[in-house]
Amino acid sequence: MKKKKYVNSGTVTLLSFAVESECTFLDYIKGGTQINFTVAIDFTASNGNPSQSTSLHYMSPYQLNAYALALTAVGEIIQHYDSDKMFPALGFGAKLPPDGRVSHEFPLNGNQENPSCCGIDGILEAYHHSLRTVQLYGPTNFAPVVTHVARNAAAVQDGSQYSVLLIITDGVISDMAQTKEAIVNAAKLPMSIIIIGVGQAEFDAMVELDGDDVRISSRGKLAERDIVQFVPFRDYVDRTGNHVLSMARLARDVLAEIPDQLVSYMKAQGIRPRSPPTATARSPPQSPARTPPASPLHTHI
Repeated sequence: MKKKKYVNSGTVTLLSFAVESECTFLDYIKGGTQINFTVAIDFTASNGNPSQSTSLHYMSPYQLNAYALALTAVGEIIQHYDSDKMFPALGFGAKLPPDGRVSHEFPLNGNQENPSCCGIDGILEAYHHSLRTVQLYGPTNFAPVVTHVARNAAAVQDGSQYSVLLIITDGVISDMAQTKEAIVNAAKLPMSIIIIGVGQAEFDAMVELDGDDVRISSRGKLAERDIVQFVPFRDYVDRTGNHVLSMARLARDVLAEIPDQLVSYMKAQGIRPRSPPTATARSPPQSPARTPPASPLHTHI
């Protein structure tokens, strides 16, 4: 720079650039993305005889059992993200009437053509009905219900729908290899899986499926995304009997990863949030897009 003819030490030419905005979970919800919630309940014999108070499926006249508590805690939050409030509810590991065949993918409402129940109360009613009509048996197979929801998720991949499967189970999984394969295949679809373990069993296999430390794989193929969240129900049992606070913590923790999982799928597929619907001059005024009430799905963001 001491030289009189100095101009510069070189130039940098910027050929192109792009500005990318980070989309959030709420951007997609406001744009109309619906959360399709499905629940799958473990009806294996290891739960104990439902007519006895020691059973995890025991229907006390005074309080909800662990299955009903877990379902209600998660369902009461996630139902606000589904406009029609119709939720498929499945069972696995039971012998069905009249022939006693074992099923790992049966509708709790008994309707093979349409397993959907109206609201969380409808799921609980169908669950109680199944407890009175099926025989608890086994083994504990997850793959059929994972594949069931994955099949529905694969039908709509334009960002307008995202599926969440809640599995509530008491025991050690029997079809680990098949379940891993089903999850790896589902990881490329718009869906997430929540697993809640009830009872005092060891849940090491569930932790492996969670994939937080090591991404799960099947036949040498890694899952494209981490789509599984597992929590043991016993960690949320309030010894003082305050179920409201303990179930709120349960819902917060199991739903915490859903927003990031949804956004990661949309981003990987190059799907942008749709603009919220607005009123036009030729049509009657529309109500603004309804934002669901504050919940763990929002506070995570």
